[in-house]
Amino acid sequence: MTAYENLRVQTSETGVTRITIDRPKVLNALNAPTLLELRSAIDDIDGQTRVVVIAGGGEKAFVAGADIAAMADFTPLEARKFSRVGHEIFHQLERLPQPTIAEVQGYALGGGCELVLACDFAIASEKAVFGLPEVTIGVLPGFGGTIRLARRVGPAMARQMMFTGVPIKADEAHRLGLVNEVVAPDALTARVDEVAAAIVKNAPTAVALAKQSARVGAEADLASAATYEQDAFALCFTSPDQKEGMKAFLEKRKPTWQG
Repeated sequence: MTAYENLRVQTSETGVTRITIDRPKVLNALNAPTLLELRSAIDDIDGQTRVVVIAGGGEKAFVAGADIAAMADFTPLEARKFSRVGHEIFHQLERLPQPTIAEVQGYALGGGCELVLACDFAIASEKAVFGLPEVTIGVLPGFGGTIRLARRVGPAMARQMMFTGVPIKADEAHRLGLVNEVVAPDALTARVDEVAAAIVKNAPTAVALAKQSARVGAEADLASAATYEQDAFALCFTSPDQKEGMKAFLEKRKPTWQG
């Protein structure tokens, strides 16, 4: 397993890989080395992983944002490169065939909120705080926030959050659909593990195709999305998992998936 300076990566026997951004002294801020390690960790995910969980080290933050100290003296070209790297890595995370869950404890601001948005969904602690405060320091969200937030909470609310830079608490994030659930801080990891286990018990090929179809459906026109779903449904019938799943159902037993 690759050794990391700024991450902890653990894979359970059930196939849940938890990637923890582990820079608690700086509230897990994303600098260039951390982003490159995240890229490496995503590259290392293989077919043995069924679900990916992204978390933050310590109790205060998921990721409090990009590392402002590292960015303060960027030239425009350096800023463009940093933004491009962030976009590439978050796109890579978003396109993983495995479902991805953001486990949000504490601050998820700026790049941290954008990392949440690159995951399929999020489960948050009652102490979590979300926001895109970049305008308060003279920049705008550079890792996809201006694009993904509107798709999660709607254009008008996304603009309010981006233009004011005012963060929101976990209960408001839940009301807006930014997170799926809010739980007590000491119950967060257990709840994420419970949801991950519910995913793991299902057919891996079907889950991957469902994720892909949902993504296409969100980005395409209705007719194109419907055609893609029909093709994905048909593709399931080329998989041993479909045969096993339906046979197990008819025989009233648990299926044994091949993936």
